[in-house]
Amino acid sequence: MNVTSLTFLALCLPFLGALAAPMLTRMFGHGAAWVLALIPAAIFVHFSGFAAKVSQGRAVAGGYSWVPSLDVRLSFLVDGLSLTFLLLISGIGALIVLYAGGYLKGHPHQGRFLSFLLMFMGAMLGLVASDSFLMLFVFWELTSITSFLLIGFDHQREEARRAAFQALVVTGGGGLFLLAGLLVLWSIAGVTEFSALSSLGPVVQASPLYLAVLVLVLGGAFTKSAQFPFHFWLPNAMEAPTPVSAYLHSATMVKAGVYLLMRLNPVLGGTPEWQLILPVFGSITLIIGALLAVRQTDLKLMLAYTTMSSLGLLVMLTGFGSPYAIEAAVLYLVAHSLFKGALFMVAGIIDHETGTRDVTRLGGLRTAMPLTFAIALAAAISMGGLPPFFGFLAKEEVYAALSSSDPRSILFAILTVAGNALMFAVAFAVALKPFMGKPAATPKHAHEAPVLLWLGPAILALAGLAAALFSGTVHALVSTPMASAIAGEPRVVAISLVPHIGVPLALSGLTVVLGIVLYIALAQVRAGVASVLASIGWGPDRGFDQAIRSLVRLSFAITRSLQNGRLDSYMTATFGMIALVLLVPPFLFGELARAPVFPSIPLHELAIMIIAVAGLFAVVLAKDRLTAIVSLGIQGFSVAVIFLLYGAPDLAFTQFMIETLAVVILALVMTRLKLSASDHRPFRETLPDAAIAIACGLGGGLLLLKVTQVPFNPALSDFFAQYSKTIAHGANIVNVIIVDFRGTDTLGEIAVVMIAGLAVLSLVRLRAGSLRRMADNDPDAGEAGR
Repeated sequence: MNVTSLTFLALCLPFLGALAAPMLTRMFGHGAAWVLALIPAAIFVHFSGFAAKVSQGRAVAGGYSWVPSLDVRLSFLVDGLSLTFLLLISGIGALIVLYAGGYLKGHPHQGRFLSFLLMFMGAMLGLVASDSFLMLFVFWELTSITSFLLIGFDHQREEARRAAFQALVVTGGGGLFLLAGLLVLWSIAGVTEFSALSSLGPVVQASPLYLAVLVLVLGGAFTKSAQFPFHFWLPNAMEAPTPVSAYLHSATMVKAGVYLLMRLNPVLGGTPEWQLILPVFGSITLIIGALLAVRQTDLKLMLAYTTMSSLGLLVMLTGFGSPYAIEAAVLYLVAHSLFKGALFMVAGIIDHETGTRDVTRLGGLRTAMPLTFAIALAAAISMGGLPPFFGFLAKEEVYAALSSSDPRSILFAILTVAGNALMFAVAFAVALKPFMGKPAATPKHAHEAPVLLWLGPAILALAGLAAALFSGTVHALVSTPMASAIAGEPRVVAISLVPHIGVPLALSGLTVVLGIVLYIALAQVRAGVASVLASIGWGPDRGFDQAIRSLVRLSFAITRSLQNGRLDSYMTATFGMIALVLLVPPFLFGELARAPVFPSIPLHELAIMIIAVAGLFAVVLAKDRLTAIVSLGIQGFSVAVIFLLYGAPDLAFTQFMIETLAVVILALVMTRLKLSASDHRPFRETLPDAAIAIACGLGGGLLLLKVTQVPFNPALSDFFAQYSKTIAHGANIVNVIIVDFRGTDTLGEIAVVMIAGLAVLSLVRLRAGSLRRMADNDPDAGEAGR
């Protein structure tokens, strides 16, 4: 197998595992997690093999033609950016699968959960590996669908269903913005792959559609990565089981938007709009997320809001445009994946072993759960930006990017210090408050977690320590290639445990001091934030519910007005629209400026047309409905004669049969319906119908006259004449077209007629049964119904 085949196989493995997960769970119980974890582990090993090549500044690409006529390929790109995400998704994914095996031990639907989890993993791997625009969009939307399944896993609870629906609506709607943005990018640049697009930044930025592309792409990225004001879905996603929360917030979907911004930075970045919108919305998200995190007492919600805050920081750094900004974003993304995944799993362990996640009801767990306490403390130290963990390197680089003396840098440095200090306090509140102090009574007897639960967070916490201690190797293999891919030019990341001396170190120290103060006064800060939010009242989350309710009410109002149950209304609306379509465009585009050319008509054909017109007047002037029905057949028989004169006897015969059957069936139906003998509507009601009918006829006639003036293209006629007998083995070209060349279409038409017939038969039988029941209960009523 070549590299391309092996890589596509690696990307397909999670979906194959998803198919096998229910069966393996039935066979091995929660031990199936050990088997299924081999899938992401194998993917991690496969992509690790690209690290040496990628660290040299080269990329690994490959693919297959998907839609050659549109130059669309099914292609992948593994460079410094995508490789980092691939390793995080697969590496952390393996640990999450093991964690899920322990966390959902004994759950009746554990197999289904693991299947959803692997599908979600496959969607994320496909997203970050995609080089093709269309391939990225397909996997982008697949992450929304699979996250919907995971968030709503406990579908018996209304809260879980609402959270899943909300996440799907927000992220799925953002996906439509992304699709539009990618299509406009395709139109501007003329390429369908990111590898070809990366060098066309000047072309895209010089286009008058640049701002439209930017807004559309940001719409997709901001909804996916929970940027203000689309942040509300992310905390609500905590209704999902903790393995989902740990995976969702550490390495996967919430970072998909950040990944997109980083991928398009060489193309869309560096402009005033980019450097204004991203830092502004990123910093707002940073502060709001940190404040909302302080207000919470649920461990998962505290971590969820700090994830929102961290995503805001990443977006701000991606668009800031100063030296060290891209490098800081790279380091913080990796550090965040490690410590946040560990902390979420710790929160799940506490909930699993004590029965509660409320930090105000926890305390003294260090003696019962010493290993969990050590893991939580290590992850919190990294989240707080303290040495010797990788989070310290990230924090130092962040402040190096914001250490300039211009007002813009000073403003965002102040916001970043405030946000980081709040996150510092939350990190240690999660890591210390449940474990320190006097033991508190909990719903379940607290004890240390089994190996499947503590193995994942322990590895992630140790990875944060190892990455800092061996930062040179990590930078060479991960940080530098990733920063270079995002910047679109060579970058070198060299930060180590030796901090930046000067302003960055001072900002770092200030963050720690403020964080300690906030931690000590956490209860008062929580109360203050809760009071402010209570006074504000309304928020985007409530606004989402209001928007959905308004949409439902609007849809009901429209449905009531358009689908009112009256056939005459439907017919009037349908034919009125047909008339508009046929008549308005010719007037708007000047097609009627030139009088249509009427073809010369032989006398015998003209006579037949006169008969048809006479039949039309007979229908209109008929005194009763039965006469009108019989007169209606005159037009059909006249058309059949025209077909016969033009050498189409089979078509003429078909028309004769249809008209005869139509007249007979309509006459029979009229005898069964209790209708007045004639139409007694006043002239004011028949006039609009007449006007619409005349407009449709006029429009259709003008369209046909226009079509006949276009030079005839015999390509299709010649094709059917040439191949009907040699390919389809039929001499009757019309029959061959119907049953062979467009046989599937004919089959569909037959199916439609059959379904309609069955529906009519069902209604007739239903009515007959209803009448029999009425007759049994009340003979007089039954007779009246007949």
